[in-house]
Amino acid sequence: MLKPNTTNKAATPSWVDLPRTNTRAGVRLFCFPYAGGNASIYRGWANNLPEFIEVCPVQLPGRDRLLHLPAMTSCEMLIPPLREELAPYFDKPFAFFGHSMGATIAFELSRQLRRERGPRPVHLFASGSSAPQLPGRHSRTYDLPEPEFIEELRRLNGTPKEVLEHPELMELLLPTLRADFQVSQAYVYTDEPPLDIPLTAFGGIQDAQIPREDIMSWREQTSAAFIARMLPGDHFFLRTAQQPLLQIITETLLRPAQTRP
Repeated sequence: MLKPNTTNKAATPSWVDLPRTNTRAGVRLFCFPYAGGNASIYRGWANNLPEFIEVCPVQLPGRDRLLHLPAMTSCEMLIPPLREELAPYFDKPFAFFGHSMGATIAFELSRQLRRERGPRPVHLFASGSSAPQLPGRHSRTYDLPEPEFIEELRRLNGTPKEVLEHPELMELLLPTLRADFQVSQAYVYTDEPPLDIPLTAFGGIQDAQIPREDIMSWREQTSAAFIARMLPGDHFFLRTAQQPLLQIITETLLRPAQTRP
């Protein structure tokens, strides 16, 4: 899909991978992927959310139709062009959902919009991620030698086995995978006042990477309403517990809609 209301970038693929346009939607839900993921992980959500919510999966550089663009290795590199790419879609209320690396991206983009005094999300959903102010619990792996890096991918269980066992495909994907891991592992938090955006943090009950207390610590990042929800599953509970996850998102986004004129 091409980006709406553009002129000089008419031939540039949009970073927003809309499964279908929904002109009747009252709120857009921008969904940011985990490290190594892409927009496809959210494409089925439109079929399981009410028409009021328009699902907007975000495709980051270095994958799928943006494969020709180099993957970015830090939030500092990523947030400015991401903000520019999403700007045409901020013409109606919107919310952010991000899982793991995507939660960090959603959080930093929210802070960038505040600095600019621009439009802000009506809600921030941070999923499968430690609160950003916490020190990193995990060792640096993005620059491991290739065999060790692939073994780390296998251990994390986020990359399909058939991809890991396809040498040509892995050669193509490794630069993007390393870049994504660098975004997460080299992230440096800078202290700013809490957001004034309602925030929901999701965690996996069986997630060995992100303990419950790390999910609860997102409370420090908002002066507005906060809730933490633990769902069944490991780090990738957004796949195995999709139904309750989407139910909570639906109830959350419908609630403020009831008070709008």
